[in-house]
Amino acid sequence: MYFEFSTAARVIFGAGSIREVRGAAKGMGSRALVVTGSTPERASCLNLSNQVVFPIRGEPRIERIREGVRLAHEEQCDFVIGLGGGSAMDAGKAIAILMTNSGEPLDYLEGVGAGKAIAYASAPFVAIPTTAGTGSEATRNAVLTCSQRGVKASLRHPSMLPRLAVVDPELTFPLPAEITASTGLDALTQLIEAFTSIRANPVTDALCVDGIRRVEDALPQAWRDGQNAQARTDMALASLYGGMALANAGLGAVHGFAAPIGGMFAAPHGAVCAALLPYVTEMNIHALKARAGESEVVGRYAAIGGILSGTDDPVTWLRVVCRDMGIPPLRAYGVEQRHVSEIVEKATRASSMKSNPIVLTREELTDVLESAI
Repeated sequence: MYFEFSTAARVIFGAGSIREVRGAAKGMGSRALVVTGSTPERASCLNLSNQVVFPIRGEPRIERIREGVRLAHEEQCDFVIGLGGGSAMDAGKAIAILMTNSGEPLDYLEGVGAGKAIAYASAPFVAIPTTAGTGSEATRNAVLTCSQRGVKASLRHPSMLPRLAVVDPELTFPLPAEITASTGLDALTQLIEAFTSIRANPVTDALCVDGIRRVEDALPQAWRDGQNAQARTDMALASLYGGMALANAGLGAVHGFAAPIGGMFAAPHGAVCAALLPYVTEMNIHALKARAGESEVVGRYAAIGGILSGTDDPVTWLRVVCRDMGIPPLRAYGVEQRHVSEIVEKATRASSMKSNPIVLTREELTDVLESAI
């Protein structure tokens, strides 16, 4: 057995931990670029004396990253804080690495860029999630939307792991039910995919099993009552676990599909993952039983079913939860039958597909996508 495990250099978790950012970030720099979501006024909670606020509205697009890097240089910022959901944190990570490396995102993006290697370590980065979903506070990559190529792709480097991650469940209390559902199911997707990945290891397994247990109980409660402190805490922890796990074990076909769909359509990442999760899970189980019946991953899916529903079938629970929480099909975002072949072709080249527990055929991928539409 051989594996490595890397995560954020320091993690602070707990209710009210946002108040510790000012002290914990001392020594990282003298002027922070604070990358937020669509509500930049939230940056006031950091209580920093010297900061520049840069909002990201929607997905982190390459054009906006360029603007952020330019602003960081103009304002002489020397470290970056990402305060928000996955988009804000990923944008912050991308800006931080490009503050120390010349050029632009397309020089370094996996699969669609110029293929240049990142030469210098990132500027210090602090991650503060306000949703419980992406786990970006514990990953070494930034997923960016490349509109001209119709795909999402990653900037990736070991130094992009946050210097500090502050996970305060109280920051997730204001989330509406719809976002609680989609981000929470994104967290569950990451836990399931990392647990069944071909790169899974004993450390990521432990994180995934505990994370899935927490989601099973906490997600419906947080969806019904956003002020439920215990449910919000469990979801924040499950999301952190998912980030730690995916950074070390990889993902699978759900995220393989999410990359092109997110690049081609104005579709929230978590909602896309939620719409795909039951169908990918079902197809993976079917393909494994048909072509790799002795694979221990079949037992892993049965274990997931045991956690979620008390049976060896996780698919029914996933379908019921997605239905009850009102997860829309992909057609709600403009995905139609005429797009299927292009999405499938792009998905086969996505980096996340490499860790799926079995190589799915184009016919199987087509069936999955058509079912999710």
